[in-house]
Amino acid sequence: MITGAIKSQIDQIWNAFWTGGISNPLEVIEQITYLLFLRRLDDLHTLEENKSARLKRPMERRVFPEGADAKGRPYDDLRWSRFKHLAPAEMFTVVAEHVFPYLRTLGGDDSTYAHHMKDARFTIPSPALLAKVVDLLDAVPMEDRDTKGDLYEYMLGKIASAGQNGQFRTPRHIIRLMVEMTRPQPTDIICDPACGTAGFLVAAGEVLRERHPNILHDAKLREHFHGGLFHGFDFDNTMLRIGSMNMLLHGVENPDIRYRDSLAQDHAGEEEKYTLVLANPPFAGSLDYENTAKDLLQIVKTKKTELLFLALFLRLLKPGGRAAVIVPDGVLFGSTNAHKELRRMLVEDQKLDAVVKLPGGVFKPYAGVSTAILLFTKTNSGGTDQVWFYDVEADGWSLDDKRTAQLPDEKLGAIPRAALGAQEHEKNNLPDVLARWAERNGTERERPRTAQSFCVIKTDIAAQGYDLSLNRYKEMTREEIEFRAPKQILADLAKLEEEIERGMKELERMLE
Repeated sequence: MITGAIKSQIDQIWNAFWTGGISNPLEVIEQITYLLFLRRLDDLHTLEENKSARLKRPMERRVFPEGADAKGRPYDDLRWSRFKHLAPAEMFTVVAEHVFPYLRTLGGDDSTYAHHMKDARFTIPSPALLAKVVDLLDAVPMEDRDTKGDLYEYMLGKIASAGQNGQFRTPRHIIRLMVEMTRPQPTDIICDPACGTAGFLVAAGEVLRERHPNILHDAKLREHFHGGLFHGFDFDNTMLRIGSMNMLLHGVENPDIRYRDSLAQDHAGEEEKYTLVLANPPFAGSLDYENTAKDLLQIVKTKKTELLFLALFLRLLKPGGRAAVIVPDGVLFGSTNAHKELRRMLVEDQKLDAVVKLPGGVFKPYAGVSTAILLFTKTNSGGTDQVWFYDVEADGWSLDDKRTAQLPDEKLGAIPRAALGAQEHEKNNLPDVLARWAERNGTERERPRTAQSFCVIKTDIAAQGYDLSLNRYKEMTREEIEFRAPKQILADLAKLEEEIERGMKELERMLE
């Protein structure tokens, strides 16, 4: 957890950009990302210098080469620790005319971060703003991985609170719920084909560190963690830069975060490559058949992106691989042939594990669409026995546009730091989701369909045309059915009769 003091420092940086003339929140975070990357490069160079001095050997890897750049500026001057001490005007010249051109040459480096910096643009408009931001960033402690990660997440939260760019962010507590339900393993190969700011990959990495503290002590697992475990695709270069930095600051050295239009390109080499897919893909869009990957159209003939992404997940997963993905409610009950066929495939050809219905306000204020989490396992041979349903009525935050916390911090999220009482459960269902999910093959099978969670056997789902909407199977308790007294009903009917009579008289008058 970052302290109020550090949050205050970040707020100051953010306000400096806004008062300095940069009001687009994505541009602000992008410029901060570049500056953090420069600070990181200097830290790496300093580590190499210290190692060289300690071992009394020449430096093995120089981040900043010896000599000078094409304009005659020594490369050593391009280091954060050097230019931060310059006067604002000179600092501005060095960063704009020397540092950023150097950044763009780093693409030959194997790291994903260097690759995404090749088209880095410096848009800070004035020496005074640059000097102020560098001073403020230099004062933020960046030694501790948890602090660095939380700090960047706090900045990303500002994207969500600043306007239309919030659609790039799935709420962190929903991400954590999905990651906990799929329980990533150190040997997994995880993919998010619409990764945005890499929230799912970051959360998976954090859970792996918590659940498997020895993951970085084993040389083979450590190499896999830093280079082969995390894969994310996006077709927005700004998001790729932000996502890469998010992973770096959370301690993942070289994840596979790259440009890819997941639905439109050929998937050569990607088919059946991943053991876990975590995603909240963009929905409510449609593509032309000509622009859609032919292998996906073979699975399901549709233009709807939400269905194409589901087909993509099935294509990417290895047999035995599992997925937790967010879909709009329309996927659960849509009546087109493509909707029905995709649901039939999940139930009959694969193993559909669960449908977790989310409350309608989870993505407010950016979208009021109703959504659900689908959890399934790719088998290519069926295996669905019973499907577990859970009706999440509260996620810990208000479901209006303000999304204010309904409980103290320690009682929020899927893994709260303090236990919740019965009344608090009514404000945050997420810990209960995890508790009941663990019992889905046991006591959950005995729950009546009037409960908040219950299981439905495959034959019942097939009989309903593979409709997966929770309300199709949920039964109301007697208390939930509203009985009205006969006198009330008769009084309402009398009122209705009077209104009809008045309307007829008015009509007659008009006709005269």
